[in-house]
Amino acid sequence: MPQPAPWIAVVDDEESVRHALGRLIRAAGFDVETFSSGAEFLLSGHRRSPDCVVLDLRMPHVSGFHVQEALGEAGNPPPVIVVTGDHSAESSARALARGAHAYLRKPVDESTLLDAIHTAIGARS
Repeated sequence: MPQPAPWIAVVDDEESVRHALGRLIRAAGFDVETFSSGAEFLLSGHRRSPDCVVLDLRMPHVSGFHVQEALGEAGNPPPVIVVTGDHSAESSARALARGAHAYLRKPVDESTLLDAIHTAIGARS
């Protein structure tokens, strides 16, 4: 029986970004589900944890930092790839200190993102 494709969750409040990232990641052979907010993702109640989360930091109500914290509290968190348009040394250090596998700036280079996802999933195996 073939292994299912890794499942990637994309969490970003910008619809155009969610759509573009979802299309790119799906075309690379992954299963993808997109979420329009950190709250939507955290409340989704999936039976299995995503194999990787592509996460925006600056979202209304529930920030990417809050999502990272909640994932860490749940134990055995999935790897997180931060993709943000609001770059600062402080946010980069904070995201990486909370366990992000990569911190990428928008607009993200497609091959860099896909490489980061492959690396993060490989590190978890």
